[in-house]
Amino acid sequence: MKVVAPKPFTYGGGEKAVLLLHGFTGSTADVKLLGKYLQQRGYTCHAPLYKGHGMEPNKLIQTDPDDWWQDVVGGYQFLKAEGFEEIAVAGISLGGVFTLKVGMDLPVKGIVSMCAPNKAKNSDDLYMRVRNYARLYKKFEGKDDEQISSELKELEQLPMPFLENLRQLIVDVGRKLDFITSPILVLQGCLDDPLYKESAQLIYHHVNTEEKRIKWYEQSGHIITLGKERETVYEDIVNFLDSLNW
Repeated sequence: MKVVAPKPFTYGGGEKAVLLLHGFTGSTADVKLLGKYLQQRGYTCHAPLYKGHGMEPNKLIQTDPDDWWQDVVGGYQFLKAEGFEEIAVAGISLGGVFTLKVGMDLPVKGIVSMCAPNKAKNSDDLYMRVRNYARLYKKFEGKDDEQISSELKELEQLPMPFLENLRQLIVDVGRKLDFITSPILVLQGCLDDPLYKESAQLIYHHVNTEEKRIKWYEQSGHIITLGKERETVYEDIVNFLDSLNW
């Protein structure tokens, strides 16, 4: 069975624009419901899809964080080309890291960082993310367990230098949090891995702005945009965006 790859999306909703960024091994599905919610409340949303994501695992591992960052910048430039002068940015997990990097490198009205790592996981943990992605992808293709096991063993033999580059990206962004001067909302699930919970605190305390808030969700894990409390997450994001001086 052929897997239908996810696509970038743009939801036109008004004169205020929000760039939405998904996670590592995720896709625009991570932020699609959030995008529709924002659209209904007067925000135009655009979500790029990072190179290699939503595709077969062998294509994903041939890409690099630099490729994904170019897709983020391309999404920002797309909104600029559409005539939006003021842009806010919101992202989940790796998308949260990119959200912080956008806030460092490009003019933004506000930043929403969700479950973003500020400390890098080790390469083994990141490799397991790729392996789990590969297993699920192959399952969706309709392959049986024996074939999946065989193909995963083949995948294990392939070089994955991008994993170390991803670790370095997270570290580099974490070292430059004081470059962020725009208003920021930091959101974090209480059921998430301790690394992410510690990261939320570090991000909140080290950004260089007085206009900052942090919010915790007791019943939520990592992808809070799709979790039990997603409606509350969406409402909190809208309240933050509405508070900005557009």
